[in-house]
Amino acid sequence: MEIFTVGGAIRDELLGLPVKDRDYVVVGASPKEMLACGFRPVGRDFPVFLHPRTHEEYALARTERKTGHGYQGFSFHTAPDVSLADDLARRDLTINAIARAADGSLIDPYHGVDDLAARVLRHVGPAFKEDPVRILRVARFAARFVDFTVAPETVSLMRRMVEAGEVNHLVAERVWQELARGLMEARPSRMFEVLRDCGALARLLPELDRLYGVPQRADCHPEVDTGVHVMMVVDLAAQDDCALPVRWAALLHDLGKATTPDADLPRHPGHEARSVELAGQISARLKVPVDCRELAVLVARYHGDVHRARELAPATIVRLMENTDALRRPGRFEQLLAACACDFHGRLGWRDVPYAAPTILRQALAAMRNVDAATVARGCSERGQIAARIHEARVAAVRLAHP
Repeated sequence: MEIFTVGGAIRDELLGLPVKDRDYVVVGASPKEMLACGFRPVGRDFPVFLHPRTHEEYALARTERKTGHGYQGFSFHTAPDVSLADDLARRDLTINAIARAADGSLIDPYHGVDDLAARVLRHVGPAFKEDPVRILRVARFAARFVDFTVAPETVSLMRRMVEAGEVNHLVAERVWQELARGLMEARPSRMFEVLRDCGALARLLPELDRLYGVPQRADCHPEVDTGVHVMMVVDLAAQDDCALPVRWAALLHDLGKATTPDADLPRHPGHEARSVELAGQISARLKVPVDCRELAVLVARYHGDVHRARELAPATIVRLMENTDALRRPGRFEQLLAACACDFHGRLGWRDVPYAAPTILRQALAAMRNVDAATVARGCSERGQIAARIHEARVAAVRLAHP
């Protein structure tokens, strides 16, 4: 029995990055031997075991064979005669196909160390094409390792996979898992650039792909079309270390602009309502978590109102607060403001332009909190008028704070 550290842990060590998790491959062992050594089985599709003391994962070396479409269309073979080279051959990228032996020596049959030095994301071999999730993984790694490029032969292979319809068989949960992880990387826009370059974006998120080439407002830089603008917004959300719901909302906030009639360009009247519908459809299709879906819909609907906060009448501001449930869910309202700030600044030359809307709306929200709804209710003789009276009191309070 031989044990090797493999994959991301070795890659990150060689890049001088912190290692979060370590994966191990066991060569020359059987499940029975692993159990005899005290390991606890956890794998469903192939033998994976937890170390009896550290609880780290140890997988038996394995090979795989494609048996159908999509991520689950594989059969796996594990046996004591499966070599380390056999196991590494099934991995996605050369930089993830490096192993370290117990004596510290590196096993690098696919020259991953060279690709790390050259800052290249390159597929290991022809088996790459058997798993369409790998397209998403390459795109995600591009968003994480921002100074890496994707090898031309890997891009070509991904294009052929897309043309063959492989991405059409991806399950929604796995697509969302990879997109969510990519959105949380250093530069999410690179993930979507890679997906667009190989044609996968048009298959997975056609609503987003259609934004490229759609002009922005007349007062924006002409070189920044709506697709580029959205990528700038998402990257700003990453720079500001925003939570996943904010980044997802930033990605979907302008989808309705792709359906603006030519006669209405570049003003995009009514794009908010169209964006709400599309954001909801995408979130449902990918089975996005509720917090991400709700914020995406709110940002799509209200980002224009937030931008115009200085011009809004007090009654309109109160309705905005009520419609977004800001009093009961202030944390989500802050996420709405964060997404809107990224949208505002996500234009060439706008990064340092003052944005007063968050301050105005926070002051208004504070004024609304000062209204004692219980006192207003007790002073109302007709029960059916309580909600209206509370609303009027809040409008009056906001008017004082925001004359």
